[in-house]
Amino acid sequence: MTLSARAEVAVWRTRRSSARAALAATRPRQWTKNLLVLAGIVFAGRLGDTELWTPALAVLAAYCAASSAAYLVNDVRDVAGDRLHPVKRRRPIASGELAAGAALRLAAGLVVAAVALAAVAGAASALVLLAFLALQGLYTSFLRGVAAVDVTAIAGLFVIRAAAGAVAIDVRISPWLLACTGLLALLLALGKRRAERVSADVAVHTRRALAAYTRPAVDRWLAGVATTTVAVYAAYALSARESVALAVTIPFVVFGVGRYLMLVHARGAGEDPEAILLQDVPTLVTVAAWAATCALVLATIGAR
Repeated sequence: MTLSARAEVAVWRTRRSSARAALAATRPRQWTKNLLVLAGIVFAGRLGDTELWTPALAVLAAYCAASSAAYLVNDVRDVAGDRLHPVKRRRPIASGELAAGAALRLAAGLVVAAVALAAVAGAASALVLLAFLALQGLYTSFLRGVAAVDVTAIAGLFVIRAAAGAVAIDVRISPWLLACTGLLALLLALGKRRAERVSADVAVHTRRALAAYTRPAVDRWLAGVATTTVAVYAAYALSARESVALAVTIPFVVFGVGRYLMLVHARGAGEDPEAILLQDVPTLVTVAAWAATCALVLATIGAR
């Protein structure tokens, strides 16, 4: 048996069932992005308010479903290009494990479920979710093909997530915090584009906007956004109406941003931000420490 034939047999033996392929296509690992919807309950200092957890968790589930629907539609649309990519060709739709029609039906079901879950938190939450879906649809359709606009749209999707959590429980969220969210998302998106641009020449042909992301230009943009992110967060923490004690969390943000830049430049790790969050121990510890410290500070202030 030839080497290529053996490879084909190996691939055939490892093919997933339809259910497992469908689950993989929804990219559950990327649901961590949607934890941003819990920022509202955390920064409002309302973690102990059990009545708020039902709408908060309903909206969290809604955005996980909506995000997965977007991934499915995106993969159906990109199937031809993904089959040329050394990594993306293993995705369920590109590999043929999940049919395009089945993926679109699953996406439609997830959209319906997402809207229903968001409605649990009220009509306003449902409307915010629809805005998220609309921007996601525009991104998938054509915004991602326009350099600079694509990463800005991604940042907008993260800002909507953060705002959605506050709308769900009817609390105020600081505009400074929304600005920090958008800047951090922009930083992650730029790191991803940088890694995609330099990792393989084939990537340039599978995503039209990548050709405009030259390495020197992206590096300058990354440096500027990183500096601005830290500065805006520091301004928020030092002037926060919630508590000036949030200033103690600034070092976590400085280290986290610096660590991300190091990984992007030294290891080319930006193409998979979720892997950095879940697998890089210093980053994981920093994020956990930042979240715990914020929650402790805000809970202490709220208890007074």
